[in-house]
Amino acid sequence: MSDPLFDEHDALPEGFLSASPGDLHRILPRPAIIRLPGMRTPAVAVVLMLHGNEPVGLQAVQQLMRHYAGRRLPRALTLVVGNVQAAALGQRHLDRQPDFNRIWPGTEQPGSQESRMFEQIVARLREEGLFAAIDLHNNTGRNPHYACVNFLDDGFLNLAGLFGRTVVYFTRPRGVASMALADIAPSVTLECGHPNDAAGIRHALEFIDAVLHLSRFPAHPPDIRSIEVFHTVAQLRVRPGLRVGLEEDADVVLEPELDWMNFRILPAGTRLVRQTGDTSDSLIATDSEGRDVTPDYLEQEGPDVRLSRPMMPSMLTLDTRVIAQDCLCYLMEPLDLARNSSSAARIAP
Repeated sequence: MSDPLFDEHDALPEGFLSASPGDLHRILPRPAIIRLPGMRTPAVAVVLMLHGNEPVGLQAVQQLMRHYAGRRLPRALTLVVGNVQAAALGQRHLDRQPDFNRIWPGTEQPGSQESRMFEQIVARLREEGLFAAIDLHNNTGRNPHYACVNFLDDGFLNLAGLFGRTVVYFTRPRGVASMALADIAPSVTLECGHPNDAAGIRHALEFIDAVLHLSRFPAHPPDIRSIEVFHTVAQLRVRPGLRVGLEEDADVVLEPELDWMNFRILPAGTRLVRQTGDTSDSLIATDSEGRDVTPDYLEQEGPDVRLSRPMMPSMLTLDTRVIAQDCLCYLMEPLDLARNSSSAARIAP
């Protein structure tokens, strides 16, 4: 392997446990792997701070390690610390950077130094082996806490079910941490509510601790009555070049209560946004293969962009920077787990 583009530590660096997200770059000047020993191996990998404005992973790990001060962890723990430079400014990512959760192996944005770094990180983790992988995130809109999986294997679903009843299955966007690490061990992405929310931090902490105590995953599918799985079928983005906001002079006007519609099945005809002036076709829907499927999900009625069929959105947000850097939301449908899960083989994305 060429010279690594990240740092490696075999203990928590001095000051890590007390560092705020904004000061983390003073402790870790660039992304890092931190290995912590435990009573069992292989390790659980916890990926944190891939987005600099989503501190729940750092905060949960800090509380976890204080809880185990002077004691050995039940299982080895490997931390993957992400975008410390963006965290210094409280941003998802810097303008000159790619999104750190879109450039892992399998990305559609290869070739950057950052994507090469994550290739190196995954190679290192594959050499060492993992028991499970957990990628921790906050979100800006009103959403419940939920787990995401990229495969419908029993191990993945059992892992997700430990976090809660609500599970989202998605195969796009590509290049996310959980999808890359799924080749090594069962993996999940956890969405833990708004940044700095104490309940989200506690939920993430309790989940990590529970996984560290597992000796193995159940050898049977999860009880389909215990989890509710939704399949992401489309991503909605604002057409590049349009200005989005709550103000009436924006090209695309958001309703002040837009994010209250998250995780609710909305009827056909529900208005998502309002277009002003000569603006039209402001939203683009793409499916899991990257195809434009806008006519399948959206329709225009005067200045309004509405759903053309019943759908459930997730991650609707009023944060215009997040909308510009990522998307407006995702559209989901309930998934019949009894028909789609398999204990023998992965369901290919």
